[in-house]
Amino acid sequence: MNTVFNAMDRLRLLLDVSLWSAPLTDIDSGIRFSASSADLYHLDVADAHFVPVLLLFPDLIAAINAKTDKVLHVHLMMDEPLGHLDSFIEAGADIITIHAELGNQAVEENISYLRQKGIAVGLALCVESDVSVLDGYLDRIDLVLLMGTPIGVKGVGMDSRTPDRVRAIKAKLRERRLLDRVVVSVDGGIRTETVPAVRKAGADMITPGSLVFKSKDLEATVAWLHGLQADN
Repeated sequence: MNTVFNAMDRLRLLLDVSLWSAPLTDIDSGIRFSASSADLYHLDVADAHFVPVLLLFPDLIAAINAKTDKVLHVHLMMDEPLGHLDSFIEAGADIITIHAELGNQAVEENISYLRQKGIAVGLALCVESDVSVLDGYLDRIDLVLLMGTPIGVKGVGMDSRTPDRVRAIKAKLRERRLLDRVVVSVDGGIRTETVPAVRKAGADMITPGSLVFKSKDLEATVAWLHGLQADN
C-alpha cells in the first residue's frame, strides 16, 4: 500500500483543502492563505460527461505542484480516467481518486494501473450509491471519498444520511482489520454544522472549501476542527 498518509497525524481530523474554493485567478494567494491549515490539497477534475461541469486540468495541477510541497489529491470525476492517469501523475498527483460508479471492470483497471505506478488510490462513492459497492475493493485502496452532496455542485447542504454512511464504511473496515490502512473522507456540504456529526461517526478526513477560504479566523477554525473527536 502507498504510505502517503503514514506521515500525517491520524489522531486528529485531516484537512484535504479544496482549491476549487480558492480564488482561481490567484491560486498563489489561496495556497499561501491555506498552507498552515492544509494537510493536503484536493484538486477536482471534471470532464463535463460524468458530471455536467468542467474543472481543472493537468497543466494547472502541475503549476499548483510547483507552488507547494503539500500532498496533492486529484479527484477524477471522469467517464474514462484510465487514458489520462499518466498526465495527472506527471503533473504531481500523489493520490488519485476515481469513482466506484464507473463499474467493476473500469475500477479494477484503474486500481491496478495506479498500483503499478506507486500512486495512492482513492475510491469515491456518490450520494445515491450504496456503500456495498466498495466491498470488493477495500483491501486494495488507501482512501474512501464519500460524497456528502451531488458531485460537481457547490453550495448545497450535506445529505442527512452521510454520518450513517460513514459508520457503515468504518464498520466494514473494522471487520476486515483495515481501519489503520484506509482513510475515510467526506467531501461536500462541509460546514460548521455538519462536520461534528461526520467526525463523530468516524470520518478521518474532510474536504473543506469555503470553511477555510471564507474563515474570518483561520487559526481558530483549524483548532476547532482538530479538536473534534471520533466515537471510533
